[in-house]
Amino acid sequence: MATNTVTTVWAQKEQFESDNPSGHKLTMFSVADEENKDTTGYGPKALMLSSLAGCSALDVISLLKKMRAEVEDFKIEITAELTDEHPKFYNKVKVDYHFSDAELQPEKIQKAVNLSVTKYCGVMEMFRQFADVKTEIFLHEITVKE
Repeated sequence: MATNTVTTVWAQKEQFESDNPSGHKLTMFSVADEENKDTTGYGPKALMLSSLAGCSALDVISLLKKMRAEVEDFKIEITAELTDEHPKFYNKVKVDYHFSDAELQPEKIQKAVNLSVTKYCGVMEMFRQFADVKTEIFLHEITVKE
C-alpha cells in the first residue's frame, strides 16, 4: 500500500509552509485573517478544489492523448458550496470541463471525462464521500482564420 507524508510547519502568525513528497513547498494561510490579504499562498479549502481539478485534468489530458483526441485548450472551473455551520465543509461541488479546438471529438472527450470521474480520479472519489458532486462538459469550437 502506497503512503504519502507531508510536513507542515508554522511560518509566522497564521501562515504555514507545507512540503509534499516531491519536495516542493507551498504556503497556506487563513483567508479570514486581514493581515494575510497580500500573502502569496493558498487557503486550505481552496487548495482542496485545486487538487480536485488537477487530479481530473491530469487524467483527462492523458486519456485524450492516448485516444488521439488532443485539444488546443482545456480548463476546469469548480464552484463549491460550504455548509453554514462549523466545521464548514464543501457539501455541493460543480465541476465544469471546458474544451476548445477547431476539430473537437465530443465522444472521445465525454469518454475521457467519464473515465476520470468514475474510475481514475481518487480526489473525485474522496469528494464524493462528503459532497454532492455534479459535472458538466462544455465544448467550444474555435474557428480557424486563413
